[in-house]
Amino acid sequence: MIYDSAIIGTGPAGVSAALTLKANNKNFIWIGSKTYSDKVGKAERIANYPGLPMVTGQEMNDVFSRQCEELGIEITDRMVTSVIDMGDHYAIMAGQDFYETNTIIFATGINVVGTIKGEPELLGKGVSYCATCDGNLYKGKAIAVLSSSKRFEHEVKFLAGIAAKVYFLPLYKDSDFKSDNVVVLRERIVELQSEDDRLSAIVLKSGETIPVNGIFCLRDNVSLSTLLPELKTDNGHIAVNRAMETNLPGCFAAGDCTGRPYQYVKAAGEGNVAAHSVIAYLASK
Repeated sequence: MIYDSAIIGTGPAGVSAALTLKANNKNFIWIGSKTYSDKVGKAERIANYPGLPMVTGQEMNDVFSRQCEELGIEITDRMVTSVIDMGDHYAIMAGQDFYETNTIIFATGINVVGTIKGEPELLGKGVSYCATCDGNLYKGKAIAVLSSSKRFEHEVKFLAGIAAKVYFLPLYKDSDFKSDNVVVLRERIVELQSEDDRLSAIVLKSGETIPVNGIFCLRDNVSLSTLLPELKTDNGHIAVNRAMETNLPGCFAAGDCTGRPYQYVKAAGEGNVAAHSVIAYLASK
């Protein structure tokens, strides 16, 4: 089945786009976290969102969740690792799953975790974004796992059951993950080293070099250059026009990923515009 559209991201822009596509009876898949946006959830107080005065971020996420549940809108909890331009439609890789769609709306927010030096060059040569896809390649070996969210810790557990040793680098403070063969490192990786065109070691900010056979980068989103290299960017943001159209036909973007101001109300408005642009694009075809 080829969907009318795929929305990637469950922040305010993604929520707005999903509500609009649902109201217009479009067949779409919405990919992201079922707990909605972690960034929104951590907000202490939001004062400028119409209709929701002085709410916490978690209260806003709860309202989004109730509204979508009441309308029967479901979230597919996956991390998108690759988007492929098929010419007349797009293919999306999310873990071991594969989806096809006529249009895409990127609502991925800001990728606050940049790529590591050497990461793009070693993708598929020791660098992976999918534990269940590539984990078995490292049975009995030493690996590193970088995680941007606690919700990926079940994948760390999966990898710990396969690898001989895991160097776990959580990028958040509330991790209490423990396992006999897991070493938790509270440091930042600054470089990936290679030997014979394959990953051989990670280099920490302290200068320590740790030999590993592979690294799994488990992030809420993948850098744009890795996700869809053909996508035009401007100072790290997806370049769009007022219709939220990118340089690629059938590909749209909304929210923080399109640039400043980083405001929830701006993101919601752009999500609505992007969805209407999708509807117009589908009608034209």
